[in-house]
Amino acid sequence: MERVTLRIPKQQIEEVEQMVETGEFPNRSEAIRSAVREMLNEQQAEGRDSPTKHWAKV
Repeated sequence: MERVTLRIPKQQIEEVEQMVETGEFPNRSEAIRSAVREMLNEQQAEGRDSPTKHWAKV
């Protein structure tokens, strides 16, 4: 695996931490990997040629 550094708003990290604390994910990294997998799966289901519509400013 490769290491990636990213900036995430504090509120979102707190929500991820809560998911870890409740046992939904073993750690923050796995929670974020899961979110990336879900995003990629959704994009594949929509078709690779469709424009990305998930961009949002946080």
